[in-house]
Amino acid sequence: MSSRILHPVLVLLLSAMALFGADAPSAPPAPASSAPPHDLRHVTIWSDGTRMAGDLYIPAGMKEGEKRAAVLFCAGTGGTKKGNGALYANRFVKEGFVVLAFDYRGWGESDCKLMMTEPMPQADADGTLTVKAKPVRWQMDLADQTFDIRCAISFLMGESCVDPERIGLFGTSYGGGLVTWVAGNDPRVKCLVAQVPGMGGGRGPAAVKGAYDLSVKQARGETEPVPFETGKLGGKMSVYAQMRVNPAKGIGYSPVEAAAKITAPTLIVVAEKEELMNNEENGRRAYDSLQKNNVPSEYHVMPGIGHYGVYKESFVEASQLAAGWFHQHLDRPGSN
Repeated sequence: MSSRILHPVLVLLLSAMALFGADAPSAPPAPASSAPPHDLRHVTIWSDGTRMAGDLYIPAGMKEGEKRAAVLFCAGTGGTKKGNGALYANRFVKEGFVVLAFDYRGWGESDCKLMMTEPMPQADADGTLTVKAKPVRWQMDLADQTFDIRCAISFLMGESCVDPERIGLFGTSYGGGLVTWVAGNDPRVKCLVAQVPGMGGGRGPAAVKGAYDLSVKQARGETEPVPFETGKLGGKMSVYAQMRVNPAKGIGYSPVEAAAKITAPTLIVVAEKEELMNNEENGRRAYDSLQKNNVPSEYHVMPGIGHYGVYKESFVEASQLAAGWFHQHLDRPGSN
């Protein structure tokens, strides 16, 4: 009896593991280049009162008052600005783009939310208080991370060296689904690349019901309100031992459905031998929706590689595709 009750939740957990995808466990070093150096600034981005750590890459030789197109890097499972963020930022800044790589709240170097372990005391006269709390880290929190991305866009909008009308998103794996959702709900996104994207496709009614059942237990304190001991990834994703997934935070989240609202030019890159998700239920469905709505879009299959091949043997080809797409749709005549 208990196995039947848990089954829908387990189905959704498996969907999160397999369909959201992941960053490479360890990113390869960026290829050597004779390109001129760039400026790197460590920045703070505020997201709902929490500090996120960001690295802003500024192309060499920019003139005072000059504004460039910008690319925002959004990581996959367990990814950080110092890992694949640096890999792709170093690649795209050499193309003349301003690039921002950042850590979601509770990931990498960013601050995190806190869960108080005792009732909250009264605030002091200055409005502050001291509490005992657990840090909420390494959560695959779809609701929070889509907001984090929108805050990062807002940060770029205020940068003096960025043209706010030319901001593109690059999301890989789990991040590919996040940026697809954001592009469908934020008109400030002018161009999009979703690489080996995990979009959460294929979740049936039983899995959705399981997420709602879990949300009831979380709200009532009948299970962990935030997954610390629960929500661990398994199977091929168990390498990300620090990560936790919370299906209740994914209720209503569907990048595939959000794709129907995208108007920005979109490139979807998938791996021919993808082992973590179903390309037809993810990238292809989103692409078909874009084509139906006459949105400038391409669907590119990287031959002969699995999910992590875009970071390794096919990195050069895949990153060239992305850079070309950004040039095509973010450049202005005579720019960069």
